[in-house]
Amino acid sequence: MIDWKSIKELHVNKKLEQIIGGWYGLDIFYADEQGRVQFLTQTDYPYKSPFFKLQMSQSFGHDWLESDVEKVFETFAAKDDQWCEWESFFPGTFGYAHKVIVDGELQGAIFAYPYLKETCSSEDLEKIVHKMKECGVSEDDAKVAVSKMKKFSEKDFSKMRELVGIVADEVSTFHSEISKREARIMDLNSELGNKYRYHNLIGKSKKMQQVYHLLSKVSNSESTILIQGENGTGKEMVAKAIHYNSPRKDSLFMAVNCSAFNDNLLDSELFGHVKGSFTGAIKDKKGVFEVANGGTLFLDEIGDTTPSMQVKLLRILQEGTYMPVGATTPKKVNVRVVAATNKNLKEMIAKGEFREDLYYRINVINVALPSLKERTEDIPILMDFFIQKRCEESGLPLKTFSKKCLEKMLDHAWPGNVRELQNEVERLVVLAGEEKMITPDMLSARILEAGEANPGSGHGGSSFLKGVNTNGSLKDALEELEILMIREGLKRCAFNKSKLAKELGISRAGLIMKVDKYGLDKRAQKRAVGE
Repeated sequence: MIDWKSIKELHVNKKLEQIIGGWYGLDIFYADEQGRVQFLTQTDYPYKSPFFKLQMSQSFGHDWLESDVEKVFETFAAKDDQWCEWESFFPGTFGYAHKVIVDGELQGAIFAYPYLKETCSSEDLEKIVHKMKECGVSEDDAKVAVSKMKKFSEKDFSKMRELVGIVADEVSTFHSEISKREARIMDLNSELGNKYRYHNLIGKSKKMQQVYHLLSKVSNSESTILIQGENGTGKEMVAKAIHYNSPRKDSLFMAVNCSAFNDNLLDSELFGHVKGSFTGAIKDKKGVFEVANGGTLFLDEIGDTTPSMQVKLLRILQEGTYMPVGATTPKKVNVRVVAATNKNLKEMIAKGEFREDLYYRINVINVALPSLKERTEDIPILMDFFIQKRCEESGLPLKTFSKKCLEKMLDHAWPGNVRELQNEVERLVVLAGEEKMITPDMLSARILEAGEANPGSGHGGSSFLKGVNTNGSLKDALEELEILMIREGLKRCAFNKSKLAKELGISRAGLIMKVDKYGLDKRAQKRAVGE
């Protein structure tokens, strides 16, 4: 089913409606596959034609129009033609309708209305005025409205038909792209279950594939693992992936952030304490090592531990024993430790801030997580995953990102990594409200500013601008770049506009408008020379 609201808001359709309304005084309206007219019930609908506005202001105006639309759909059902011309409820007044075909099926129609034939006489005009008077319109209003209708020559009709056909093509293309996107998201869901996903980790980049390959090898081992990466890269998710793909998956996974406690509290949190060992210790407390016995313990931010705590951690890793706070006898435990840090432990060792023997004990296997700016090809796939997840959780229809919005997101450096990207997508879903398309104006200021500061950073940098004069105004430079890309693209594609439009990621109608704007159509140039 076509989302007609989104269709009407398309920039190219708005522009074409303005052109058709300005040149011919016609209104463009839409009807779905059931023949139901869209939008005209709005009280503030901006009519271009005084005649149409006057017709729709009458108590039976909608009934007359629906009768005409029904007649058009009956014609479409009887014939295979893509378009038809119809005479309206007011004899002598005409309209044009063009099918909207998606995947070979009729999904609706685009209508242009009203106009007169070039052969329309003064007597014919009087008949239209008389018919309007019969319907309750004052004679003066009827005469003014009829006088402003355009008489169409064959040339006018041909141009108008071509423009409305472009609108219909744009609707079909847009709907097809939305359908492809939804199918692609379904494919992504399937892909995310295998090669683009490891547990809850997502990414198709080479660096993430290397991480998945490493994890698949180490999950079944009992070796201690050190995960290194910036904040927000998903270190805890990697630790969980290791645990839930290991023989310990049926036992507990526990996580402790070592930087969240001072030394005394961390001691009690990790190893527990006995009753009376300090003020407030009113009963024995098990530490997470004991609770996670048989499972996996994730020690996040291990680089923030003190030297005295590092000694205790080294002992439990080497001997499997520890001493609860206030206890006199050690306890034995069987826990697999996965540690993580965002710090450079080798530099800390050189400064005497981290024990070298502990470093080699926790770093039996090293998993280095890339930052998001090192795996930009994963940004679109992560965006699709997060937006689908958020929309499902919120009970909202699936939203989509505009091409410009995606470009801005790719230009951003993402210092907060995947966590920042997820938060931004969730924010966009909230701000979009009922809108289905997420546009650049909804983005956070820092992302918009980054895109302005780094134009073209996601598209090849200076090599992409080769041959373009970068002096002068930004508007002129962008226009020069657009002309260059289209001109070279037309040559490369042998003036196949459909092929080039696909390459450039724009609609064929949009490309045609740009080719006409810049005078790049070689056939039109040849005709002009011939004339």
